[in-house]
Amino acid sequence: MSYTIGVVLFALGLLISVCLHEAGHMLSAKLFGMRVTRYFAGFGPTVWSFRRGETEYGFKAVPLGGFVNIIGMAPGVEEPEAEETEAQGRAFWQKPLWQRTVVLAAGSITHLVICIVLLIPAFWLFGVPTARALDQTPAVVGSVSSCVIAGYDVTSDGALRACKATDPKSPAAQAGLQTGDRITSIGGTPITSYAAFQKAVRQQPVDQPVALTYTRDGQTESTQITLVNTQRPPLGATDATKLVATPTIGITNQTETYNDRYGFFGSVKESFTTTGHTITGGLQAIAKLPSRIGSLWSALGGAERSPDDPVSVVGASRIGGEIVQTDGIHGGATFLSILAGLNVFLGLFNLLPLPPLDGGHIAVAWYEAARRAIARRRQRPDPGPVDREKLVPVTLVIIAIFGAFTLLTVSVDVVNPIRLN
Repeated sequence: MSYTIGVVLFALGLLISVCLHEAGHMLSAKLFGMRVTRYFAGFGPTVWSFRRGETEYGFKAVPLGGFVNIIGMAPGVEEPEAEETEAQGRAFWQKPLWQRTVVLAAGSITHLVICIVLLIPAFWLFGVPTARALDQTPAVVGSVSSCVIAGYDVTSDGALRACKATDPKSPAAQAGLQTGDRITSIGGTPITSYAAFQKAVRQQPVDQPVALTYTRDGQTESTQITLVNTQRPPLGATDATKLVATPTIGITNQTETYNDRYGFFGSVKESFTTTGHTITGGLQAIAKLPSRIGSLWSALGGAERSPDDPVSVVGASRIGGEIVQTDGIHGGATFLSILAGLNVFLGLFNLLPLPPLDGGHIAVAWYEAARRAIARRRQRPDPGPVDREKLVPVTLVIIAIFGAFTLLTVSVDVVNPIRLN
């Protein structure tokens, strides 16, 4: 039940974010005196609406986004109010370039504002989930690797590469260790923390069985393991410039966290700082999107899902459900942070200079302005607006590409989703 609540809450948060995106267009257009005739949440048949002034507000039957209608924003489209609006000088295309740019970019700017607003309560009310120091964390198995990678072969994000058929099976997997097992000794050395366990493992031989004691479901168990020698950075190293021989068991520790809360003003400051970092990360993620197609195809075929893979609305909502199911109210900061990060990504993506995105409309508007300026300088006639009909084939191709990519990510999120645990 809690999982379903989390999925619904996250999906609702995304829907509200998209509606606020459209509200950003609407409010900025009204601010500059443009005529806005409709603002609706959803698509399809109208469920309920009301009119205030010259604008109709309401809800449509299909809750998959929203839209706003600004007179003169879509050249070539006949609108009943167009003639009257143009006579008043209030059509979108009649306004200065900078005002049109602000209106077109207002949706994306709104996403950045949403990020800041979501992060303030995340830092202030819930606190940032912070990992406890390893010397204060018990040695509890978080996950068991299926193999051990002898060399220090890492991916672009610094994580060890995926297992290959030629990699040796991990000692932990051979010994049957499971998530939740608490290791109490290795090689006769008592283990009081994960830091102590890391140190003790590095002191064990790799050519003979080593005694390992652990507790599972309150019962003490013992086994013998033979560690595998690998090349890893020394304990405490901040980079991988130096590698040393390191006996390895093949587990990750179960991280223990606590919520580090900020004061209100500290939360406001931190929300702006984090939003800045998130923008940088979002730009990098967008640049890497084409390179992730291969990984998504592999994941669709059953390969291990990379945490770097993009997720769809379905995948993001499932993650929201997992957070609520696992952590409840204590996962509030993580829930809000993921929703905030997704807002930043949507805002940045929508600014790409591609039709039919807002960034594409901005690019066309500036191209028209530049073309007019050049014509004036050369004392030539105004070339007029760009023929939108010529952009239709390009727009359809881009829509098809976006649609195929969306279908791929949704399919992968259904059959092979990213899981927090």
